[in-house]
Amino acid sequence: MNTQRSRPFRYALAALTTLSCAVAFARHHHAQPAVGTPGQFDYYVLTLSWSPTYCLTHPQDHSQCSGKGYGFVLHGLWPQYDTGHWPEFCATDPLPADARRLGATLFPSQTLMEHEWHRHGTCSGLSAIAYFRTADRALAAVRVPSDFDVPRRSLSMTGTQISAAFHEANPSIPADGLIVSCGRHELTEVRVCLTKELLPRLCGKGMRNTCPASPIDIPATRGR
Repeated sequence: MNTQRSRPFRYALAALTTLSCAVAFARHHHAQPAVGTPGQFDYYVLTLSWSPTYCLTHPQDHSQCSGKGYGFVLHGLWPQYDTGHWPEFCATDPLPADARRLGATLFPSQTLMEHEWHRHGTCSGLSAIAYFRTADRALAAVRVPSDFDVPRRSLSMTGTQISAAFHEANPSIPADGLIVSCGRHELTEVRVCLTKELLPRLCGKGMRNTCPASPIDIPATRGR
């Protein structure tokens, strides 16, 4: 093939390849389009993650798992609908410095803090700092049972027993006002349903416990 005549072909091929890569990149980084309108939701879900279970599968997350000794940690405060899907990625507002400083006192890692703001916080209709202040108040509104106060030995309980312990520590939470989540036969999260005023309420349709009837493992805290 003539070298001079092949150059336009090579340039066109290179341009097409670059365009294809750009499209693939855009699809990857915008795979989660906005679903919902800021401020339009029915209630909040306060999600408390059992950190020792998370750290068993994410030991590389040094910000949360290197000798921290965490028990329950804030996973997120999620705007939720009574029925159907939940709103997410409602805006692209960045986190200002003052909100970052406050969020760092609430979440176990900066990565989680940023993720929760962009995916859930932007749907609250609040500014970033107001959203984190609301999450702080939600944390204060729910008392963690003493059995889960950074235990030094692993526990074995059913999901029903875990739920009962939270209800005993928080009598105002209705019977269907929280759910317990499990994975790989281990406790992963407790999710508490709250009104926009952060009062206990019933959880909406579609939220259910995911723990088996048999006892599940609650790994002990590590570090400290």
